[in-house]
Amino acid sequence: MGSNAALEPINETLGVYSQLFMLLAAMVYMVVFIFFALDLAKTNKSISEMDAAALKEDEKLLVSAGAVARPGRGRRGEDSRADNVGEHIVTDKMEYTKLSSSRKMARIAVVLMCLATALHGFAVFARAFAANRVPWGNMYEFMSTGALVVSVVYLVALFFKDLRFMGSFISGLVTLMLCGATIGFPTPVGHLVPALQSPWIVIHVSIAVFASALFAISFAMNVLQLMQHARMKRIAEGQPDKMPFMRVVPGAGALENFAYRLNTIGFAMWTFTVIAGAIWAEAAWGRYWGWDPKEVWSFVIWVVYAGYLHARATGGWTGPRSAWLSIIGFLCVVFNFTIVNIFFNGLHSYAGV
Repeated sequence: MGSNAALEPINETLGVYSQLFMLLAAMVYMVVFIFFALDLAKTNKSISEMDAAALKEDEKLLVSAGAVARPGRGRRGEDSRADNVGEHIVTDKMEYTKLSSSRKMARIAVVLMCLATALHGFAVFARAFAANRVPWGNMYEFMSTGALVVSVVYLVALFFKDLRFMGSFISGLVTLMLCGATIGFPTPVGHLVPALQSPWIVIHVSIAVFASALFAISFAMNVLQLMQHARMKRIAEGQPDKMPFMRVVPGAGALENFAYRLNTIGFAMWTFTVIAGAIWAEAAWGRYWGWDPKEVWSFVIWVVYAGYLHARATGGWTGPRSAWLSIIGFLCVVFNFTIVNIFFNGLHSYAGV
């Protein structure tokens, strides 16, 4: 790309439409979050009623058989309907079941999320056309584009897996990202700073956006994994199930395996991001590596996720330990994007804030 004088003029009208549709998308995402939350609440109530009915029916069978009732057991200590209390409704393969068709709130939430994603996509592409460049030249654009990728990946995954149990997490995360971009990093449509006027921005930053989006989704998976693990531990100790809505969530092991697959793909993308960044640095500044704060923390992220994959694959780190290590990795991603960009001076200080 040439100098600023040779750049295409800014389309202010498209820039205004981009901001308007971004706000509309954030509002619809918030409504999506509410519907997913209502679905969990309704499912929680339905499951509690199902469990109560199963226990009541089991008690009737015990009385009619003249047997002595024991909590959670049938006439012969087996074949009791109450034995199913606490079991997961969603399979570990995250397949759609007959119960899925009765979740009206969840279906409405998915339709609204498609609408929000369409509005969101228009806002991102309108900003790109307004500036005549890729829409990830500053923190506002990186965060808004990353939120769009998270939403799109989630909706595509819904075609193959019943991931509606993650709806509240994903819609809430996307809403926070859009609000953070709009309130925390408002940046008018403009041209790229000279350091970013390179074809490498298409390759390097786009892969970083996709990797960060996958890390965000796996982060949500790991949080659910920890919740499910703690829930099943309490049930195994004979304590009452205080989160019956988690029965629409697969087991902790299934969540861990799914997050591991996402992190594997994200790690490969992040590795390419670091390598591409080094090549770009050599072209821009004449050196591949200079221990700039952004470079250091990008490497820290790579080390954390490399350690996570290695520990889980060869060291037997499974369960909560692997989940926490993955969560630490995502927190490093957030730290790198926010704290490092805002408070650390370096060659990468072009956040637009």
